[in-house]
Amino acid sequence: MKQKIGILCPSDSEAAPFLADMEGVTETRKAMLRFYEGTFHGVDVVTLFSGVCKVNAALATQILIDSYQAGAVLNVGTAGALAPGLSIFDTVIATEAGYHDVSPEILTEFHPWLPAPVFPSDARLLALARQAAARGEHPVVFGRMVTGETFLADEGGREAIRAAWHPLSVDMETAAVAHVCYVNQVPFLAVRTLTDTADQRGAACFEQNCDKAAWIAKEVTRTLLETWRCQGL
Repeated sequence: MKQKIGILCPSDSEAAPFLADMEGVTETRKAMLRFYEGTFHGVDVVTLFSGVCKVNAALATQILIDSYQAGAVLNVGTAGALAPGLSIFDTVIATEAGYHDVSPEILTEFHPWLPAPVFPSDARLLALARQAAARGEHPVVFGRMVTGETFLADEGGREAIRAAWHPLSVDMETAAVAHVCYVNQVPFLAVRTLTDTADQRGAACFEQNCDKAAWIAKEVTRTLLETWRCQGL
């Protein structure tokens, strides 16, 4: 493996499936976070759970890049569905990510002067993800993810975001990870498995489905990284 891959999960339950599959693990600590280096199905990785919300995710991403020389960062975990037609345990892979709680002009008229208020996923990683999804066992869809600081339990909040952004899913970290990767010119991709929908939502639904969704997200990521490894990247 030519590059070490950073795998950033928001919570311990989302990171646990990766840690269970890793070999030769060593642990280091920085900024009150634990970073686990080792191999995941033959791929050199450094895995951690960052803590939820945008600042925690951004902090962890910058450390992955600066201290562990991550050649790419994968943000992996769970999300809530926003687009109609999606089901619990479907997996969304981001083509791009944006903040639903930040005014768009903040990112287009000021640093980092984006051409549009979304951060694109890495084209090569997306191509590999599409190859992996075609041979995987779990339903995968590709599209926009949005991120904000609030867990969306009510339909009113979901509908407002749908109308403004037309995303497939919502979470509390992805755009922050994408933001840090963008300004550092490090490849980014997000893999998020759905724990709740408009019809089945709320904290209880998330808690009920989180462990299985996290395992599915790990499996989708495993297939992606096996494709990466087989192509000698």
